[in-house]
Amino acid sequence: MRRAFYFCLITLPLAACNSGGPTVTATNASSAEVGAKVAAATDNGAMVQPGRWEGTTTIADMKMPLLPADQQASLAGKMGKPDKIVSCITPEDAKANRAFFTGNDDKSCKYDHFTMSGGKLDAAMSCAQADGRMSATMTGTYSATSYHMTMASNTEGRKDNPYGTMSVKVTVDAQRVGECRGTESKE
Repeated sequence: MRRAFYFCLITLPLAACNSGGPTVTATNASSAEVGAKVAAATDNGAMVQPGRWEGTTTIADMKMPLLPADQQASLAGKMGKPDKIVSCITPEDAKANRAFFTGNDDKSCKYDHFTMSGGKLDAAMSCAQADGRMSATMTGTYSATSYHMTMASNTEGRKDNPYGTMSVKVTVDAQRVGECRGTESKE
């Protein structure tokens, strides 16, 4: 269950494209289907500018009532505090559109809707997995060199799932700041 949310969280920071760029719409579609539509809309061109991307991830709200009190206190201390993210998008990654929903296709997840147009993204996903059901929304703005995304996820877990029912709201902001330095994976 957490894997699906974190898949979205990891792929979205790289999900930038030209603000006047392609229009993609999909309903009841898998990640692979959305990726294929994005590739077709861009004539298999690069969606992002390669280089060093820096930004922040900020947890606006997180509720995990079954976590032990000390872990809940630790999470509460991180709320509203930006956490730095750094990544290197290679020209090969950009050309292969690996940065835009073209990774693992979790068969248990579907985009209820996905709309990308005019520098805006609006998507909703739902997943039915062995350890519960997850729904997530993603909205934001993007360009070839920057993005702002807000994501919200709600998970209803089985009783034997240690996380139980949980909800998370996250904002991610990033921009391309130059060429890769080769140190991104260590930062």
